Amino acid sequence: KNGLRILIAERHDDPVVASMVFYGVGSRHEAEGEAGVSHFLEHMMFKGSARFGKGEVDRITTVLGGSNNAFTTPDHTAYWFELASDRWEVALDIEADRMQGLTLDPHEFASEKKVVLEELSMGQDEPWRRLTQAVTEAMFKRHSYRRPVIGYEDVLRGMSIETMRAYYERHYHPGNAVLVICGDVNPRRALKAARERFGSIPAGPKPSESAAGLIAEPAGEQRVTTHWDDSSRRLVMVWPTTVVGSDEDYALDVVTALLTHGRLSRLQARLVHDEKLAVSVSAANDARVDSGVFWLYAECADGVDPRTLERAIDDELARLACERLPQSELRRAKRILEASDAHESETVSDIAEELGEFAVDAHWRLAVEGVERNEAVTAVAVKEATARFLTPSRRVIGWSLPEGERV
Repeated sequence: KNGLRILIAERHDDPVVASMVFYGVGSRHEAEGEAGVSHFLEHMMFKGSARFGKGEVDRITTVLGGSNNAFTTPDHTAYWFELASDRWEVALDIEADRMQGLTLDPHEFASEKKVVLEELSMGQDEPWRRLTQAVTEAMFKRHSYRRPVIGYEDVLRGMSIETMRAYYERHYHPGNAVLVICGDVNPRRALKAARERFGSIPAGPKPSESAAGLIAEPAGEQRVTTHWDDSSRRLVMVWPTTVVGSDEDYALDVVTALLTHGRLSRLQARLVHDEKLAVSVSAANDARVDSGVFWLYAECADGVDPRTLERAIDDELARLACERLPQSELRRAKRILEASDAHESETVSDIAEELGEFAVDAHWRLAVEGVERNEAVTAVAVKEATARFLTPSRRVIGWSLPEGERV
């Protein structure tokens, strides 16, 4: 009645249970003055609640021989435990307690702020991350997706405990959460255990509109350049795409496999193995709640002009958008995706994570429809998705170059 959604998935292969709580809040929901609060709050969820003091979550998990962790994305934040099936319910005790009784001690807040700032500083010392952030900011000019999940130094330094507490009370409640229990459980008993812990927690405020902002269709190709103190030439191309779970989302999954998965994929074969224009190339289809992102990464081989690498990539994208796709190549891409899906569903935690992410971002059924949806992608759908989304006029190109160089 308080709005908490619960998903229970039986899997009796091993005597293990994964328990995960997903909150429908991430960096997309932050206002400018809150940038980074979702990730910072994730840290503070381990720093003490009404029943479990500082260090108790990790201590109890270790004593019980389990593991725990958490992560924050632009669209959601998640907390997970993996424990033996004869002791897993303690995870529910912990999650229910910190859903309603987070302490937010001022001393711990100040101490953990230093940890988050150090994490941010370490990320800035990585050339790919700096380049990725530059192209993201260029693509999502007025949408909160432009901001890094970890936030900005000046905002984090000035963040108050009152800001975090208000954010916690606004978003951390049953009506904005999904609990996933996966593994060696009896569903009736698992549901009863969940109701006992979470049923009395008051329903929180109705979810408010996020502070996301506007996603505008790109008006022409944009370019950004960063520099790094080494000889490498790194390339990131990005295009805004589509929302999670759409037909185009699955078509773009197939596009990633066709372009960069395996030695026979189009860009791997041409850029890395045949023409030796790049030392590496990869792609990722990152569908999200408001708008997805298609990422393409490459690093030039020594002595290769960056423009030569760009032209080769453009040529392969144009071929995929215009030419007839051989059925044998399409089948190979689908088999690769099917194998990847099987590999990513090996453990109860893998299954719980996929169920929860789809449940909070779209619908949980997508977690069990992936192979079927990919199998339904046609050669025409691949061609149309490439032609619609992956065009030069819609992209941002980012280069990380040695000091003083330009493309």
